[in-house]
Amino acid sequence: MPQTIKLTTDQMRLLSLFQNITGVTARDCVDDIKQNRVIFIVNSGKMGLAIGKGGSHIKSLQNIIKKNIELVEYSNDPILFIKNILNSKLVSEIKLNKKPDGSTQAIVLVDPKKKGIVVGREGRNADKARILAKRYFEITNVLINNNGKTSW
Repeated sequence: MPQTIKLTTDQMRLLSLFQNITGVTARDCVDDIKQNRVIFIVNSGKMGLAIGKGGSHIKSLQNIIKKNIELVEYSNDPILFIKNILNSKLVSEIKLNKKPDGSTQAIVLVDPKKKGIVVGREGRNADKARILAKRYFEITNVLINNNGKTSW
């Protein structure tokens, strides 16, 4: 089970701003400086409300924060959570493997033609999956595979 997530003052400010603009309480946010984005985790079923009509809430947040905003729908199930992070329509299967050292890794199987979309430009989706899987489920690595080949 994951350790308790501690939020910084900046993260709490971002969560408060998110709630004021969207009307949705986010579970968590991650300020990904490397990719110039803020990732908000919302409860299951709240995604549409958080996005707003035509993406209006996300656009407002981006204008205020001056960073890209990404949303992920939370799930208690690590496999479903990783699917939500990576776009469940493009993921064929996810396997969780316990390694001999006690750590866990997720192996994500995708259609070879869709692998680039799943990994994302400069690996941004794969990075997001790694950050959030580790933060919530202590999954040390997320591998995106197709036809027996490993990436990232």
